[in-house]
Amino acid sequence: MEMLYKLAATGLSTIIDVLPIAAIIFGFQVLVLRQRIPNLKSVLIGFVYVLVGLTLFLVGLKETLFPLGRHMAVQLTDPAFIKNTTAVVTGALQWDNYKWVYLFAAAIGFSTTIAEPALIAVAIKAQQVSGGAVKIWGLRVAVAIGVAAGIALGTFRIVTGTPLHYYIIAGYIVVVIQTLFAPRMIIALAYDSGGVTTSTVTVPLVTALGLGLASTIPGRSPLVDGFGLIAFASLFPIMAVMAYAQLGEWWQRRSMKKQHNDKA
Repeated sequence: MEMLYKLAATGLSTIIDVLPIAAIIFGFQVLVLRQRIPNLKSVLIGFVYVLVGLTLFLVGLKETLFPLGRHMAVQLTDPAFIKNTTAVVTGALQWDNYKWVYLFAAAIGFSTTIAEPALIAVAIKAQQVSGGAVKIWGLRVAVAIGVAAGIALGTFRIVTGTPLHYYIIAGYIVVVIQTLFAPRMIIALAYDSGGVTTSTVTVPLVTALGLGLASTIPGRSPLVDGFGLIAFASLFPIMAVMAYAQLGEWWQRRSMKKQHNDKA
């Protein structure tokens, strides 16, 4: 009964959230464009699928992903697991005591990004628009590597307690420099790739991980240190995608030069 209540409450909340979107789309179609909605039956069935899917997904997040991320953070920072009880109890934290935390953060960042529906949609459109110059899997893996590196660095920041803005400012300086030298066709896509990572799959697990770490590591505040991982997940994919394009451009020039030398 409790689960049915949660499903009903989440479903009602989802309907309230989705109705304004439907009202805007239907309103513009009927009142502004003054045209009938094509395939109305299919559209309505699609909206029902959206409502059901979002409801089940949100309940799954609350019941599984949020607790799982927090539980993993607690286990990875457990003194019995770290096998360095003295350093933890006395508060003499060393960043290298938490190497498994960094590895787990990188792995969870990579895997959730690969499964991110928003990124898949952007990658498909990018391949279509670029005529195949941007590959679906190439873009997805590049973004996932960026998120993995960003989340790992973000957990390092939580462990060490260093200020967030140092990392973000330094990161955007690198992004600005990369923008000056990256292929023009990839710049806008790279910036969008940073945004699509902060979506339905990545955010819940990453947020739960950050809050779990900040809650269990001595001397850290969940409010001050627990948030900020999403900023890393948005920043580092921009670097990764531009680096991917720059490496591809360099490899292409190298291949052309090699072919020219072979002909000569």
